[in-house]
Amino acid sequence: MEGLLYEILMAFGLGLLGAVVFAAIGLVSGTDETTTLAPLTMLVALLGAPPAGVLTFFLAGAVAKHMTHAVPTALLGIPGDTAATALLADANHLRRLGVPHIALRKMISGAAVAAVIAVPLSVLFAVLLAPFGDVIKEFAPWVFLCAALTIAYFSAGRWAAVLALVPFVLVIVALQTLTAHYGVKLAVSYFLGIAVAPLIASLFALLAPDERERMRRDEYRLFSLAPDVKSWSGYFPNPFKVINPKQTRMTAVAASVSSATFVFSPVAMTVVMGEIIGSRIKQAYDRLTTVITARNGVTESTYIAEALIPLIAFGLPLSPVAAGPAAPLFNAPPRFFVDNATGEINNLHNLLNTYEFLGYGLLSVIVAILVAYPFTMNFAHKAASFVARKVSHESVIATFIGLVLVIGIWEGGLLGVMVILTIGLLGGFLARLIGFNMGVQFMGYYTAVLSVPAIIALTGA
Repeated sequence: MEGLLYEILMAFGLGLLGAVVFAAIGLVSGTDETTTLAPLTMLVALLGAPPAGVLTFFLAGAVAKHMTHAVPTALLGIPGDTAATALLADANHLRRLGVPHIALRKMISGAAVAAVIAVPLSVLFAVLLAPFGDVIKEFAPWVFLCAALTIAYFSAGRWAAVLALVPFVLVIVALQTLTAHYGVKLAVSYFLGIAVAPLIASLFALLAPDERERMRRDEYRLFSLAPDVKSWSGYFPNPFKVINPKQTRMTAVAASVSSATFVFSPVAMTVVMGEIIGSRIKQAYDRLTTVITARNGVTESTYIAEALIPLIAFGLPLSPVAAGPAAPLFNAPPRFFVDNATGEINNLHNLLNTYEFLGYGLLSVIVAILVAYPFTMNFAHKAASFVARKVSHESVIATFIGLVLVIGIWEGGLLGVMVILTIGLLGGFLARLIGFNMGVQFMGYYTAVLSVPAIIALTGA
């Protein structure tokens, strides 16, 4: 009993930490989920946190971030993160109508409703898929290859991203061979290189005179904030009074559907579900507020489902989120790993049972809502003003680059840092040029470590 109580308290504490940290990070525009969630979750795992604590830290952080990312998106007209890009058009329309505060409250309330729905549904879908887990694990190398090709095709790059998988995978295989020659085996460094690829590409581009000149700005960027209007009493507003019954139903349906389609990109699902819902509503204002509510709900439900379903059912990162922001839940060597030689899996899939995933998943969502929902509803205007005026992007970038360097040196010394730079530079410029996004890059890594050895063994090369 004492051990269980300790685990629950640790899970609650780490969930609270994740919610607070990522609620703050979500206020800063352009803070990509993979760049922030993956390194910090990796750090929590490597520091020896209990498995339940690692899960609650990640889930509470993801849910909190996808609430507060609505603040810069709705109030400033700049996306809070990658998932928020699909919300920007609707948010801008509502800003031009003079009701950005309405958009913000609808978005956050939709996220809270969707998050509560997504956890039990994700666990249910995972239980239904679990009987096929052994078959999928047996064919894992080929499953990863097919998943990589599918995710690449549905990325912004389409066929260019599919073809770019070949050189990207070969570079990873070559780097593995090089580091093995010196007795260094790396895994975390590849994840971090992919996670911070946009940052590394931007920093390198800054060193080029022509690119630096294009980045130069002669004046400050101006933002206009609408007056703060509070229409409720007390600190914790009722989300079901913020969104109407029809918006609640639409959000619940969108969250349910997106919880089942866990293999597709979160941004793609957000766009598609918004288009389907919007096509059924004729009145313009009603359509805008309902669509933006449901879409922000989908950003929550897809992240929860794409992390939980592969983790519970297979133990393999077979979704864009599982291969990206949630990668440390599957692979955080030497603690969590998927052994490509033996097929052995040792991660949260083995260490938590179904009821624990359900219980700790709901705990994560509740903690995140208790932290991020009332804070954002009450202080969004002040927070947006503070971030826009006082918080520099350079400080945020420096913090995460420093964290990545520490972990890279810990794992592989100078070779670890060089691998991070190489993968980050290659992945960052591929993403810029042809839309070879992080989800595709992470699947490329798994293809290199799982599929390539299987292909070589099959062909006898």
